[in-house]
Amino acid sequence: MKTVRIEWQPRLDRFEAQGGHPGQVLAINAPHVGPATGFSASELLLAGAGACSAWDVIEILRKQRQRVTGVEVSVEGDQAEAPPWAYEYVRLHFTVTGHGLDASRVRKAVELSERRYCAVIATIRGVAEVSCLVDVHEADAAGPPVADDGPTATDEAALSDATA
Repeated sequence: MKTVRIEWQPRLDRFEAQGGHPGQVLAINAPHVGPATGFSASELLLAGAGACSAWDVIEILRKQRQRVTGVEVSVEGDQAEAPPWAYEYVRLHFTVTGHGLDASRVRKAVELSERRYCAVIATIRGVAEVSCLVDVHEADAAGPPVADDGPTATDEAALSDATA
């Protein structure tokens, strides 16, 4: 079970969230009050979807020995106009950079994450329509070195599915 503790910071008119790792604190802006002091709660949902899916994609591509040097995800969400302002559409735009990447494998990794592995997307899919767009770019020769961390803890089925 995962647990997050949320505490109101009255002097700052915001909340602070602490997850399962001691010392890691995240500021959450109070909605529609004063200047922004952190993410809004609904922005955190979008950030969670992007980060969760991006990690899936990185792990799947590492298992395939794809030489990924960068992953950027832009997440847009359209909310309903009436309370509770639920997201109706969520779009994730992946930009994956690397050396000699197989674009079809990158697209398949994103698809696997969206449809099968990302817990956040699976949670919001019941309420919002989710779509993904993928761009693949060749990294500069002078770019950062590519880490080869070997197999990761992600389900081994992801590799066999992605390579099929």
